[in-house]
Formats: sequence, C-alpha cells, structure tokens
Amino acid sequence: MTGTAHTTETDLLVVGGGPAGCAAVVMAAGVGMRTLLLEARSELCGRLRHVRSLENVLGGFASGPEFAAAAAADVARSAGCRVELGARVVRLDARDDRVVATLESGGSRTAAHAVVATGTGPLGPADTDWLHDPEGLARAPLWEADPAAWEGRTVLVLGADRPLGTLLRADPTARVRFLVAHPPEDDYKTAEVRADPRVEPVPVRRVALGSDRRRRIAVTITTAAGDTLSRTAEGAYLNIGNAPVLLPGDLVPDSTGWCPPDRQHPRIHVAGDLRSARAQRIMTAMGSGGEAALRAYYALCGVPDRSARPERPE
Repeated sequence: MTGTAHTTETDLLVVGGGPAGCAAVVMAAGVGMRTLLLEARSELCGRLRHVRSLENVLGGFASGPEFAAAAAADVARSAGCRVELGARVVRLDARDDRVVATLESGGSRTAAHAVVATGTGPLGPADTDWLHDPEGLARAPLWEADPAAWEGRTVLVLGADRPLGTLLRADPTARVRFLVAHPPEDDYKTAEVRADPRVEPVPVRRVALGSDRRRRIAVTITTAAGDTLSRTAEGAYLNIGNAPVLLPGDLVPDSTGWCPPDRQHPRIHVAGDLRSARAQRIMTAMGSGGEAALRAYYALCGVPDRSARPERPE
C-alpha cells in the first residue's frame, strides 16, 4: 500500500481475534491494507463459541458459535490478510516508524500501525473484598456453564454480570436453581433476570465457600442487611465482571485500567472491550474495530485527523 514504511512486515497488526479484531481485518481489507492478525487462542472468537444465545447483533445470528463461524469465514476471505493462531503477544512497543509486537514464543512482528483488541478477562475472588474461597471451589466463568448439566440442582453464581441473563435465555426450560450472590451496588444488574423463578438474587456483604461431607459447596452468606444465611450448592461459577487484558509496553491505560483510544500512541489504535467498561457489547466492538482500522489507513495515507476540530462555518 502507498505510504507503508519499508521497515515493516505489513501495514497493520491486529492483536486479538474477537469481534473487534475480525471487524478491523475486514475493514482493512476493504481499503487495501495488508494485515496480520495475531490471536493467542487456537480459533477466532473463541469466547463467543460458548455463548448459546445472542440477541443484540445484526445478521440474524441466534448463537455465539454461528457468529464466530461467520466472522472467521469473513476473515478468511479478506484479501491481504494473514492469520497466526496460537500467537500470544506479550509486549507491544511503538517506535517512530513502526509498531513491534513481541511474541511469547520469542519472535516478533512489525507493522506500520497496530489495532489492539485483546478484550477482557474474568475477575476472580482475589479481585473482590466480599468473596472468601480458600479451596478454589469457584474457578470457572459462568459463560462456560451448561444449565442442562445441573438439572434439578442448585448452582451458586458469584456476581450478577450479564452472562447470567444470556444463560437463562439459552436454556429457558432447564430446571436449575441459581443462587446469585452479589454486592449491593450491583443490584441493578439483576433487573433482567429477577423475574425468572429459577433465580434467587441475594445482595451480600460477604460470601465464604467450603466443602461439606457430601462434596457439595457449603455457602455462608452475610447479607447486605446483616443476616447470616447457610446454603449448599452443587456447583459455583464466577460472574463478577471483567478486567481489561493489558499488554506491557506502550499501551496507555487510564486510572481505572481501561485504555481510551485518545490516550494512545498515534501508531496504536484500541478497539473492542479494552476501551471502556461501559461499551462491552459485540456491536460496539465491531464498530470500534472498523473505526480503528480506518484511523490507521488515513494515517498511512497522510490524511490529517481533524475529528477533534470543529468545522468552521463557510
């Protein structure tokens, strides 16, 4: 492409193969950019393949696996794009004339610009001040759960994040009871699931987990009102929320740990869930991925960014 620095392997590195990264690749191909997509997992849109119900995306996709397959196919059809799966980036550095991505394997990849779409990872007990789980009984994120496997049982859900509603919609007839323990400030998150008879939301100050003699999970709850409840559950899943997956190097987080696009080096363009805690949706991720690729394209073409400047009246 015209304007690409000769010291780089390609025009654009895309780090992360979720919805934002895939959208960036497709947009880049549409404007003639050469792209290298680096994805740490063995497949694109890996987390989406566990989501059995989708309601907030265009295209008529009813499930995450359907969407993931379509996104992977679109990337495969994108001209000028190479994909490296199992390529975990451990550092990203911005130079005057290029971006350098260092891989866990020890190699590196360079490009004129980079779109970073590493997304988020689930928070754990250590990230809270209300959950005590010394035996590590709650390890798996809720989006990995299968309600059909818990037929007739009680499952403890730690946190009231959005995957709970998705899970319930995907299995509307599953006979499973969800005991949802969450801090009082997250009570608003239970609005979409509170009417489901399978859900018992409990605002808590503290939750302690242990094993009982029957290998069930013994749950001791101090409620927000100060009462103590003792319950048992056959399984427990984390649903506390997510934190941004940051790369060491020149990625610039704000005071909350997220990475606003306007804080980044001119050669680094942030897309997807990594940008903000308030915009974690597939549709917004895809839009930001396309926008990030366009920003890189205009920079390569030497088109100045006047988006922050008000238009002068004629």
